Amino acid sequence: MAHGLQAELKQKAPFRSREQEAYLSLLRTADALAASVEAKLKEFGLTGTQYNALRILRGAGAEGLPCSEIGERMITRDPDITRLLNRLQKRGLVTRARAKTDRRVIHGKITAAGLKLLREMDQPVERHSREMLKHVGKEKLGQLIELLELVRSGKVYRRRDAQSAE
Repeated sequence: MAHGLQAELKQKAPFRSREQEAYLSLLRTADALAASVEAKLKEFGLTGTQYNALRILRGAGAEGLPCSEIGERMITRDPDITRLLNRLQKRGLVTRARAKTDRRVIHGKITAAGLKLLREMDQPVERHSREMLKHVGKEKLGQLIELLELVRSGKVYRRRDAQSAE
């Protein structure tokens, strides 16, 4: 009888390998967590990608960041940071300006309205994150973090390696 991920996917045949099962389990888990977070962020009128960009710009301070650096810091890859910042700018949450030294470079900066929105979101989003993972327990969360870091440390994953291969 199928169990775990095999049962969730209604898959009759066993996985070809433990690596395949682990990989699919990671994808399935990431999707479930992302869907839950997206629903929470929707209450504030943001997508996960928009929220991530705002948090990056908040951390960058008054100087802001070039679009390329925002893209490097994103949790999930977004090939069009310019369009993302356009949408946030239309809502008054960020501003964009060309760099003085290189006019090709555009810097994004968070506005007072963007900072205010993030302050309103901080506690509800943190509470939601804790609720999603509280059943795992602190010790196992530590182990999970270590295991995920181990997975990301492999050469196949490395973000820069993946980008240069494109």
